[in-house]
Amino acid sequence: MKVVLIHAMPLDERMWAPQLEALAGEEVETPNLYDLGGASVDDWAAKLLERYDGELAVVGASVGGYVALAMADAAPERIRGVMLVGSRAANDPPERTVARNEAIRTLEEEGLEAWAPNAPAPPPPERTVDEVVRAVAALRDRRDLSQVAASFDGPLWVVSGDSDPFLTVEEAGSIAGSARDGRLEVFEDTGHFPNRDRSEHFNRVLREFLAAVR
Repeated sequence: MKVVLIHAMPLDERMWAPQLEALAGEEVETPNLYDLGGASVDDWAAKLLERYDGELAVVGASVGGYVALAMADAAPERIRGVMLVGSRAANDPPERTVARNEAIRTLEEEGLEAWAPNAPAPPPPERTVDEVVRAVAALRDRRDLSQVAASFDGPLWVVSGDSDPFLTVEEAGSIAGSARDGRLEVFEDTGHFPNRDRSEHFNRVLREFLAAVR
């Protein structure tokens, strides 16, 4: 079984550096979504399922979580478990769509530096406006995957920081509570990236998740 760690936006696969030592001995894959091409969550899910064969345990942060659920929807027989990190299952409400459109406008007209103060994290210097625009558009246009989360047969764990500005603990608990084999892990004094803010705690939870998947 491969362990696939899917990064958040605008970060890349390097966000998982704090987890690699903890996963020594596992077959770990850390794809870069920007390098996959495509322009949607479903595109990225399809490309990852094509790239990695066999059974998978998928851990997704923010947009990576939406990709993980899309993978579970497309190939449920191959996905052994899903961990959502700061990621909801529903699509954007109308007011969030407006905010995404404004982010795209800022990126296209004023560039990365103008958008960066409102970003979940500073974009790495290698990222281009086009890459980030595609990622924001993919977030805006994603499907509602709530039913996928609710009907998933394997472990579906939701990790939430109690100070995450993008996902409330109540929302995270609702996702975990709807799942057949759900579990909620709340990290205190933690924002949108528990794997970086509380890496030792996160790594313990990650190892527990993988044990539950097997």
